[in-house]
Amino acid sequence: MNDLVDLAIKAHGGWERWAQLSDLRAHANIGGGIWALKGWPGAYADVDVTVSTRRPHAEYAPFPRTGQRGVWEPERTAIVTDDGGIVEERTAPRSFFHGHAIPTPWDQQNLIYFAGYAIWTYLTTPFLFRLPGFEAEEIEPWTENGETWRRLKVTFPATVPSHSPVQTFYFDAAGLLRRHDYSVDIMGGTASANYASDHKTFSGLVIPTKRRVYATRPDNTPILDRVAVAIDILNVEAIDRTGSRTPGEAGACAI
Repeated sequence: MNDLVDLAIKAHGGWERWAQLSDLRAHANIGGGIWALKGWPGAYADVDVTVSTRRPHAEYAPFPRTGQRGVWEPERTAIVTDDGGIVEERTAPRSFFHGHAIPTPWDQQNLIYFAGYAIWTYLTTPFLFRLPGFEAEEIEPWTENGETWRRLKVTFPATVPSHSPVQTFYFDAAGLLRRHDYSVDIMGGTASANYASDHKTFSGLVIPTKRRVYATRPDNTPILDRVAVAIDILNVEAIDRTGSRTPGEAGACAI
């Protein structure tokens, strides 16, 4: 296994702790300019999101209204009631982005798809690097604001949809995630830098509680005058394989 992958996993709580879990549930405030641009201002301003630690699966609640939730899986999106009834669903959801560009508006299922795969990727990093089919290669380091970060080029398997098949993850000397680069292919391709900060410990896991996404220039530097996506994680609850929940009281970063 790549030694930077090992370092990153250890820094974020360790594989042993991760292997005990089945799901994470986070309370988040999600904003930024992209939601209004796509026709959904404030859609996730105050939301609970649950992700599986075992497979690509995410749920946002409430969405689009109280008593309902949006469900994302690679080949399906849906709006489901709290008692399990299906309000609306779509199969092969990625195919519905054909021809989309940055200003193209989204319907509800488009929104669920993008928000679902994005938050699943963010909350499972760096542990997802050990899932079947992922390939990680350390590339040249990057220096920014006087800090030098080690970088992983990660290739996602075709069975795990995300922003783009190849993404770059930046880690500091302690192994904490600091930046994450990708192209948002379902928007026609973008150059984006997702900065991760304010790492806190929840139930034995170290999670960045602040993410800010910016467009990048050709020289790989961020354009800081506009925040595309802003994510603030307020709390994270860990759910183990028996269904037992560990309340997520944030502590200082353990690293």
